[in-house]
Amino acid sequence: MGVDLESLSEATSGAIGSLLSTTILYPLDTCKTKYQAEVRAHGQRKYRNLSDVLWEALSNGQFLSLYQGLGTKNLQSFISQFVYFYGYSYFKRLYLEKSGFKKIGTSANLVIAAAAGACTAIVTQPLDTASSRMQTSAFGKSKGLWQTLTEGTWSDAFDGLGISLLLTSNPAIQYTVFDQLKQRLIKGKENTADKGSSVEALSALSAFVLGAISKSAATVITYPAIRCKVMIQAADSDEDESKKGERKSSKTLPAVVHAIWRREGLLGFFKGLQAQILKTVLSSALLLMIKEKISRSTWVLILAIRRYLLLSRGRLKSA
Repeated sequence: MGVDLESLSEATSGAIGSLLSTTILYPLDTCKTKYQAEVRAHGQRKYRNLSDVLWEALSNGQFLSLYQGLGTKNLQSFISQFVYFYGYSYFKRLYLEKSGFKKIGTSANLVIAAAAGACTAIVTQPLDTASSRMQTSAFGKSKGLWQTLTEGTWSDAFDGLGISLLLTSNPAIQYTVFDQLKQRLIKGKENTADKGSSVEALSALSAFVLGAISKSAATVITYPAIRCKVMIQAADSDEDESKKGERKSSKTLPAVVHAIWRREGLLGFFKGLQAQILKTVLSSALLLMIKEKISRSTWVLILAIRRYLLLSRGRLKSA
């Protein structure tokens, strides 16, 4: 079986969109992650609002530290979106070919999206963990990728993998809602300009709005798990080294859930929800908007490269 060019086009467009949206919104992502990782102790907290994180960086002359871990985040984002979009597109096409159906139902779409998400989580978990540790390190004290990954055991690099697998329901919900809304929006419109391509494009505004709606729904439903994951992956504080072993043993899902419940109550599981929605909605909307706008160009480019390679191979054979 050769390479699925349409899936490759989808994956490439999605990865580029993710790379650009991640870079644009990274300072907001860093503030959000540091805010989520903090648990109130003895009735006190360092950050009362998301803006406190930004003010700390600015007041200490550490604005550029808001970009600490950007390279790792971009690498993780690019790989994860490439793997996800390729798997999602490929599994959809395979399902339609094997089933003989013309459309994918909601249930099947959820299963396909979850399968693609699970593959993505396993492949990129070490980078995801490293990125979270870099973002939650004290401003100006973030370590490099290799040092971050090797400072503990190999299993530490997969901290939060169980929750990441659980959170495959997030993109599953998001992209299912997006695809269903997209299909309704473009229903009845046949692509007569280029029948060789089944890539359908939305306007930038439509893609932005649909991306925002779909991601908002997924974020609200899965947020408690998102916050627990950030806390498990968060960097250990550089203060009070004698308690690092204790903190290490407490970085399990039951321990984190207990800590949030005991110190912050039920509402603690939703601390930072507004920031999460703001960041993820903007990021997802930008990603999908960029992806939709460049997907056709990417498809044309891939076909051109394929044609060039075939012509080159033909010349070599005839020589």
